[in-house]
Amino acid sequence: MNETASEPRPRRRRWLRWTLAGLGTVIVLLVVGILIYSQVGVMGPEPDPLAEAEANPGLSIVDDGAGIVLSPTAGATGQGLVFIPGAKVQAEGYIATFADTVVDDGVTVVITRPWLNLAFFDPRPLSTFTDLAPAVSTWAVGGHSLGGVRACQLASDADALVLFASYCANDLSASGIPVLSLSGSEDGLSTPQKIADAKGELPADATFVEIPGASHASFGAYGPQAGDGTPTADPAEVDRVIAEQLAGFLPRR
Repeated sequence: MNETASEPRPRRRRWLRWTLAGLGTVIVLLVVGILIYSQVGVMGPEPDPLAEAEANPGLSIVDDGAGIVLSPTAGATGQGLVFIPGAKVQAEGYIATFADTVVDDGVTVVITRPWLNLAFFDPRPLSTFTDLAPAVSTWAVGGHSLGGVRACQLASDADALVLFASYCANDLSASGIPVLSLSGSEDGLSTPQKIADAKGELPADATFVEIPGASHASFGAYGPQAGDGTPTADPAEVDRVIAEQLAGFLPRR
């Protein structure tokens, strides 16, 4: 009788071991899958725009590991932007985009290096990046595509929010934070319709600027992107519009 009563216990233990082993296998496969996905198809900078930016005597480029700090060699205004790249785009792919903003307008830009090349897997606070430029007195946070979604999550710690071909997944409508949304008319990923549909997540006084002829990849210098529209705007013109809009928007003390 005792032997019969004890029989279910081994079965329960075996079932528990099998269940735990199965869960462990699923977790391992999930982690491996994410690691592979994050490293395959990573988009690097186009060599010519990057080389031109690196040769600009008015632009200082310092790689701090956590991010790339772009600062003017003269005329810094004390304004700063922490910029979070889009998914699987290297930080260097945005250096050329912000050269005009830094050199002509004296803004310091910190381009982050998200963990696993995906902003959603980077839990670091905004201070990790603002600490890289202690002389800056006011900070906006912004990002491109998925990086913009992450920027929305960090917006409460910033003085302003800038979305580059992106939109928020969290509700900032009552936050009172100044918001600038820059988008492209030919964007095939963060389409004009998606930008419009997510408008309610932002404060009512958010500024929306659609750049004619700009595609999703027009907000960086890393080449064409799968699923995107066909840009008709000259890249230099898109960069100029970005710099112009940031100059009129970024807060200062």
